[in-house]
Amino acid sequence: MATSLGSNTYNRQNWEDATKEKYGKECKICARPFTVFRWCPGTRMRFKKTEVCQTCSKMKNVCQTCLLDLEYGLPIQVRDTGLSVKDDVPRSDVNKEYYTQNMEREIANSDGTRPVGQLGKATSSSDMLLKLARTTPYYKRNRPHICSFWVKGECKRGEECPYRHEKPTDPDDPLADQNIKDRYYGINDPVANKLLQRASTMPRLDPPDDKSITTLYIGGLGDTVTDGDLNHFYQFGEIRTITIVQRQQCAFIQFATRSAAESAAEKSFNKLIINGRRLTVKWGKSQAARGKEGVKDGVSEMGTRLDPVPGLPGALPPPPAMDEEAPANYFNLDPSTSSAVMNITLPPPPGINPPPPGFGPPMFHPMGHMAPPMPPPMSMRPPGQIHYPSQDPLRMGAHAALSSHHTE
Repeated sequence: MATSLGSNTYNRQNWEDATKEKYGKECKICARPFTVFRWCPGTRMRFKKTEVCQTCSKMKNVCQTCLLDLEYGLPIQVRDTGLSVKDDVPRSDVNKEYYTQNMEREIANSDGTRPVGQLGKATSSSDMLLKLARTTPYYKRNRPHICSFWVKGECKRGEECPYRHEKPTDPDDPLADQNIKDRYYGINDPVANKLLQRASTMPRLDPPDDKSITTLYIGGLGDTVTDGDLNHFYQFGEIRTITIVQRQQCAFIQFATRSAAESAAEKSFNKLIINGRRLTVKWGKSQAARGKEGVKDGVSEMGTRLDPVPGLPGALPPPPAMDEEAPANYFNLDPSTSSAVMNITLPPPPGINPPPPGFGPPMFHPMGHMAPPMPPPMSMRPPGQIHYPSQDPLRMGAHAALSSHHTE
């Protein structure tokens, strides 16, 4: 049977009267008495109650019970860090009372849907907060406390015990020491420090130092991507060119201004999905970097393969492996050549008489008045590959050494 609107209002009023206690306790922040609500969120859950008054919760836009931000579900310290908001709530009793009265006046003049104070002046959102925000309910905070009798081995209730029979956490764990005032003021919050440390390790896309770079690389587009699929980037500013490389499944988008490119990179990094694909967004390279790298393996930076230029020599073959232990044969002589041929000496320069007999090897033919004979033809020369005439031992006086050796 359906109930009337008046009966629903009556039932809701009865429920509120049963769960609240007017001016039951003082606020943990401003120390003023406020109406406390106490309820059980579910079966085998612990009773929960409000800890701060509505004025303190509206000043920080947080829950009255868990003191987490109502929009992101994060601690106040993490939210203020992401939005670059500086806490200006006073700590002393007199200044705190004066500040609270001014905030109550500002809240009364507002529509109640927007935060007040410094938080109300922060208009820009944070990408870090969107990544860290909790989008699903977190029921673990509703669990009952650990049974201290079970820890000591003295609990006799068994399964009927309303508290948890679990081993407590390590007392040295920073999460085991939490203070409600530190969480409200956004200082020394171990939960916030853990989240901020996680945010520092998250991948991010930093803009390059070269201000002339206005090109973004978009990868993972697929085979059927068109210019119309990249309309997402027109909202950030004027675009000069869009180059799509189908073979590499990527695109290069060049913006007219650096600010438009930075905005597109910030709003699209790790968040851009087109045709069911999560795209890769990176910054392009400067002209100097492209000039140093050049073309690798016949593929340009745009991903297109370049045709070889006719008439250019090919790559040189690697040099043959040299045996370090083998003797160096600088004249390309046959290894079986006589040692007399190897140990040759150069003739004296013009104008210098040869040494007397017996004081040195004979350098000229005994018939000194006759010109030295012509070197034999190439077919009669000792074996060995000769590349240059200067490496021919017969042209360096070796024939004289041989003839004098045979006459002796």
